[in-house]
Amino acid sequence: MALWDGLEEFLMVVETGGFTAAARRLGVSASHVSRQVARLEDRLGVKLLARSTRVVRLTDAGRDYHARVAGLVAGLEEANQSAAGDRAQIAGRIRVSAAGPFAEQFVAPALARFASLHPNLSVTIDFNSRLLNLTEEGFDFAIRYGQLTESGLIARRLATRRMVCVAARGYLDRHGRPTHPADLRHHQCLITNNDRWVFRDPGSGDPIEIRVHGRWQANNPHAVLSAARQGLGVMYAPEIFLGAKRPPELEPILQGYEDPSRASWIVYPERRHLPLRVRRAMDFLVEELGDAVPD
Repeated sequence: MALWDGLEEFLMVVETGGFTAAARRLGVSASHVSRQVARLEDRLGVKLLARSTRVVRLTDAGRDYHARVAGLVAGLEEANQSAAGDRAQIAGRIRVSAAGPFAEQFVAPALARFASLHPNLSVTIDFNSRLLNLTEEGFDFAIRYGQLTESGLIARRLATRRMVCVAARGYLDRHGRPTHPADLRHHQCLITNNDRWVFRDPGSGDPIEIRVHGRWQANNPHAVLSAARQGLGVMYAPEIFLGAKRPPELEPILQGYEDPSRASWIVYPERRHLPLRVRRAMDFLVEELGDAVPD
């Protein structure tokens, strides 16, 4: 009987809030996690977790036990990594949440290069634009874009994204060319996930926030780009959405007012000690994409 049997599973259940999420994070079945925790409880002679159909919570004994062992296990992992130094093996599973052209064109290839350097590493990328709970759903980190809301997550800047405002020449010939962001209130605007567009005053640098409206809305940038090319309105988005070469029918407008602060971020749950594989993967992305992404 190993001293550490069941500890990893127990700590992961506490961290993720459930057996299924813990199983996803560990890359095993939920039944395996449940058995390991049950054996740990039998060995200790106490119930560590109170289970119901929807909720898993710590018992009083479990809370005390978790407070004592969590630091020990994290410290042991950190000590092993420190002792191994650059020779520490990158192994295990990383689960990443990402969506959009930036993730498809840059993040996924970079993670593939990272995986090719570490044969014992498994990577799962979930391309899904919905907001999710990283801890409960077993993700190590996510790629997010734009202004971040308060979420209890740690954010690390990945790459700055240059914005561009464009419209089809035919649309501009019919409706006029805006010379100030406030003019957009009188235009059809192509909306993605946010109807509040932020620009910057080129003189003072102060933000200019405009609430826009339009008859075309989609949460997919390719759909918005198609609408812009058809002359349905004004598009304001990261330049990367236009592809390697801007479609010739689209004309840049409001040049100089673009918001220079837009960025893509790595966000991850707060932990006292990050697994080596996760920390190295995030470092690799920052090193790779900091210079590779067009700005």
